[in-house]
Amino acid sequence: MSEVKLIKVTVDGKEVEVPLGATALQAAELAGAEIPRFCYHERLSIAGNCRMCLVEVEKAPKPVASCAFPVMDGMKIITDSPGVRNARRGVMEFLLINHPLDCPICDQGGECDLQDQAMAYGGDSSRYHENKRSVTDKYLGPLIKTIMTRCIQCTRCVRFATEVAGVPELGAVGRGEAMEITTYVEKALSTELAGNLIDICPVGALTSRPYAFMTRPWELVKNDSIDVLDATGTNIRVDARGPDVLRILPRVHEEVNEEWMADRGRFSFDALKKRRLDRPWIRENGKLRAATWPEAFGAIAAKLKGLPGDRIGAVAGGLADAESIVALKDLMGALGSSNLDCREDGAALDGSARPFYLFNSGITGIDVADAVLIIGSNPRLEAPVMNSRIRRKVMNNRMPAAVIGPRADLTYPVQYLGEGPDAVAGVLGGAFGEVLRNAKRPMIVLGRGALARADGAAVLAAAWGLAQSLNAVREDWNGFNLLHTQGGQVAALDLGFLPGQGGKDLGAMLGGGVDALWLLGADAFDAALIAPGTFVIYQGHHGDRGAGRADVILPGATYLEKDGTYVSTEGRVQRGRRGVFPPGEAREDWRIIRAASELLGHPLPYDDLFAIRARLVQANPVFERIDELVPSAMVSASPAGDAGSVGSEPFVPFITNYYQADVMGRASDVMAECARTHAPTPAMAAE
Repeated sequence: MSEVKLIKVTVDGKEVEVPLGATALQAAELAGAEIPRFCYHERLSIAGNCRMCLVEVEKAPKPVASCAFPVMDGMKIITDSPGVRNARRGVMEFLLINHPLDCPICDQGGECDLQDQAMAYGGDSSRYHENKRSVTDKYLGPLIKTIMTRCIQCTRCVRFATEVAGVPELGAVGRGEAMEITTYVEKALSTELAGNLIDICPVGALTSRPYAFMTRPWELVKNDSIDVLDATGTNIRVDARGPDVLRILPRVHEEVNEEWMADRGRFSFDALKKRRLDRPWIRENGKLRAATWPEAFGAIAAKLKGLPGDRIGAVAGGLADAESIVALKDLMGALGSSNLDCREDGAALDGSARPFYLFNSGITGIDVADAVLIIGSNPRLEAPVMNSRIRRKVMNNRMPAAVIGPRADLTYPVQYLGEGPDAVAGVLGGAFGEVLRNAKRPMIVLGRGALARADGAAVLAAAWGLAQSLNAVREDWNGFNLLHTQGGQVAALDLGFLPGQGGKDLGAMLGGGVDALWLLGADAFDAALIAPGTFVIYQGHHGDRGAGRADVILPGATYLEKDGTYVSTEGRVQRGRRGVFPPGEAREDWRIIRAASELLGHPLPYDDLFAIRARLVQANPVFERIDELVPSAMVSASPAGDAGSVGSEPFVPFITNYYQADVMGRASDVMAECARTHAPTPAMAAE
């Protein structure tokens, strides 16, 4: 990479070095000066249309918009002078001419950029006495509430939709005072990142529809956590009042999610109050009845104590935290069972080495890759925030991208090389194979849709072999990447929650290979596949697929209701904190398993969170490296599977309904409305 040239600029008498091409606003920030702004956003293109960031430049005839003014060597900038203050006061007065000033009823009140900057940089009176204009509200979908009279035409939303989300459906019509931000034709925004519009809007024009008129920001208790509804590892802040979660916001983490968040993780929290399991249940005479914890544990003990270990099995779901996974594994081991599985979809994951199941390039690796091949995956639905990074690289740096799998709108141009796994073998002989060979950092992204099929092991081996042929797996770069869809999957693989020596996998357990089956939040498979007569213990938080087949139900806590450890698709260990307490008699999952182990005669050797986290580190030292990206060691072996036995049947989409792809989404009324809104329109016969 070429060396960045630095130049010297003086800001308010302080000399700083900035890269050549930097703007006056960036130079001022490096010097520690605060510059107000509305239209400027560091992750969007420069618009320069609000004029709030005016500064004086030596020898310039008038104040300049610092966000769009490139600096030169030796330039002198003044950010605070009588002239600058008067200019900003004038701009603020113009901005407020038509603003409704309805702060007492605005959801943005208390955290509004316009409100804050009007106090800091505005005047105490206005010379405008005419009637304010009124603008018709626009429909942007079930997630965004609009009051467009408040809009100051900063165009952040337009630029975000076009540049980050990749759906150029917002724009401006009219000129001057008649300008309006609109979707041109009334429709819901077709993006899985719509909630970010709320965060970037500097006024109350775009606010959260589910959060409308709920509370004020100073009434909320804020806790940091992790979104586990996809495997990106998005850092979030959970805002609660009393026992209720009222909203979820993203936290800035440059290496993971920057400052964006996917809609399902942001808006599905209303499921915390819907279809919840808040007490134990026991099935008697074919019907479930409410029970006490001792009764539930007694029923489990009565069934399991007489069974040999090889007739007991356990399945861990994709949203389970690492603490509960290791506790269940230890309990199964104490009972003599090696029948474990965490692959609810039957995906052919190879847990023998970490590089076989991680996104090895890391999320930031997308920024330095120079070619990408996506196999059996739709990143737009499986990891929307990561997909926006791929889009940025493709659109800004012209990174070539290709897909093997179903055709889908990924929001960026791709080449389609085929629909089935047989196309993998032909990649090297085609034009895109030449692109991959010439790339210095090629990436192969393998999705769960490529592995959750009969020839999944062969597809995994073929993709690994392709990466080896391209020299994409080496000491300085590992371009083999597996994209998971839920935040609990990698932790289960790191903990070895897979069939042990002589153990049965999911298919064998469902087919009658066990007499008792413990489901830890496992709802992703059809519970009707469980063989008749199997005693099912369901431990989870919603009355979903697994609970309907259970003989004993143990009510657990969601990821928002417990302290938990999770591992993202790139292998980053992160911890979430409890936002609210679980309802009724529901408890944290690892504590339920610990209590059950006591009655089963095999008490687990940890009683508090510190002790079980020490057990996690003992099970796998990676759990000691919190929020670190631990590089995987090079492996000489290959995943189990015969690369030559891939089938020709086309890949099918792994996620067809983004909004209801997990137990939280299926229980959420907001996600149900989104699913109805974005359901494919049935084709009409020609008249």
